[in-house]
Amino acid sequence: MSKIILKGISKYYGKNHVLKDIDLTIEEGEFMTLLGPSGCGKTTTLRVIAGLEQPQSGTLYIGGRQVVNVSEMLFEPSANRDLSLVFQSYALWPHMTVFSNVAFGLETKKMPKNQIADKVANALERLQILQFKDRYPSELSGGQQQRVAIARSIVTEPKILLLDEPLSNLDAKLRIEMRSEIKRLHQDLRTTVIYVTHDQTEALTMSTRIATFFDGVLTQVDTPANLYKNPCNLQVAGFIGNPSINFIDAWAKYDDGYLTIKSDLGDMMFGRDTLTDEPLPSGKFPCVLAVRPEQIRISRTALDEAREGTVYSSMPAGSETLIHVTVQSVRLLSKEIGIADYETNQKIWLTINPGMANVYDHQSGRLIKRATE
Repeated sequence: MSKIILKGISKYYGKNHVLKDIDLTIEEGEFMTLLGPSGCGKTTTLRVIAGLEQPQSGTLYIGGRQVVNVSEMLFEPSANRDLSLVFQSYALWPHMTVFSNVAFGLETKKMPKNQIADKVANALERLQILQFKDRYPSELSGGQQQRVAIARSIVTEPKILLLDEPLSNLDAKLRIEMRSEIKRLHQDLRTTVIYVTHDQTEALTMSTRIATFFDGVLTQVDTPANLYKNPCNLQVAGFIGNPSINFIDAWAKYDDGYLTIKSDLGDMMFGRDTLTDEPLPSGKFPCVLAVRPEQIRISRTALDEAREGTVYSSMPAGSETLIHVTVQSVRLLSKEIGIADYETNQKIWLTINPGMANVYDHQSGRLIKRATE
């Protein structure tokens, strides 16, 4: 059993309240990513789970066993939690070979040498570095050293694997390769993985669920698809997505079961079945229409119900083209797959599928209309 439950976890560093009453459940075998900007509390949450930090309030359960209860001064040592931690720095022993680095944890358990050899070889083979077993860390690339660090963590077959920004020191190509390796490793081992990153691409591509943090608050826990499609507030919506989502100031009015939105992109009407449970202000109120760049379609010829605009700038990037367009007083970013050729100040027409748009209350920042397509 490796289900993890955090209840009411709060952590202070002096007067700095870095974790604010965190409630989070991580299911057995899940790949949970803790995502957010620097200083949001994600690494501190990982360290509380690992037993490297003691919270000032709350309880923590691992596998049905209570390992932290602040009110009873219960803080089970990290060594008793059956977990393994991979840091941002690889923390390899420089005087030991790859084999010895990986075998170290098994040797401390007094395991027979033949079993150690088999387990280490299996771990190195999984990470595709068995051929480097006799080399020293200084003879390896950064990506190879990271694979050794992960092999050392999985060789003891922990029920829980914690990874704290393990790919941040790698170049872009290696990061993509290692994402694939870690995701495949999780699928093969079915170990519960908790992964900390500020890189939303890592979170969206690798996780079964993502927990987003801002200023010590757990803001939204959801699947990658739902988090991208329906961010719960403006803060999450602005953080998730590359390139960033478009925000358009608008006005809304809820009447007779329908929400009407008026903006420079035209009028839109949404039925009650597309709305969240967020309370709606009475009368006319300001809101924010949110549209992903890939949801904006550009036509070079006039179309029915399309909004006329002009090209501000076009940036071909090989596999995609980013086009900044102006519609009345609004500047929008559109994304097209492949290379597209647009001239500055060229007249174009935009269409948006209202079913794919989000609407947020301007005052609270909360989602009031979700994407349904």
